[in-house]
Amino acid sequence: MITLILHNVRSVHNVGSIFRTADAAGAEHIYLTGYTPTPLDRFGQERSDFHKAALGAEKSVSWSQETDLGALLGQLKQGGYQLLALEQSPLSVDYKSVALREKTALILGEERYGITEDILEKCDTIIEIPMHGEKESLNVSVAAGIALYRLLNL
Repeated sequence: MITLILHNVRSVHNVGSIFRTADAAGAEHIYLTGYTPTPLDRFGQERSDFHKAALGAEKSVSWSQETDLGALLGQLKQGGYQLLALEQSPLSVDYKSVALREKTALILGEERYGITEDILEKCDTIIEIPMHGEKESLNVSVAAGIALYRLLNL
C-alpha cells in the first residue's frame, strides 16, 4: 500500500499527471500540501485544466489537502508508515534498493528546488533515481511514475 504526498508542486499539469499515474498504480491516497493545486478551485468547482491532465483520476483516487506537513508526517509515522522522499541528496540511496513496508508514504517536492532539508530530516529514507545524461533531474510527474512502478514492482 503506497500513499503519495505532493508538497509545493506548482504545476497543475504535473499534479494531474501524478493523479493519473497514481490511479494506474493503485495508490491508496494523495495528500496535497503547501501550494500544490487541488482538483477543485477556490470556489469548490472542478478545475478543467486539472481534469484534462488527470483524465478523471481525481475522482477515482482518494485525496485530501493538508495545511501542516509536519503534523501529517508525524501522524503517518505514528500510524506505522515508512516515509520516503524522492530527492537528490548526499544521503540518498538508489530507489531500486529500497524495500517497501506494508504502509509507505512517498513524498514528492517542488519542481525546481525539490524537498527542503527540514522535511528530508523527518523521512526514513531519501531515494534517488540515478541520472546518466547531462540533465540533473526529471520532471516530477515522470519521476513519480518511474518510482511508483519500480517501488511497487509493477
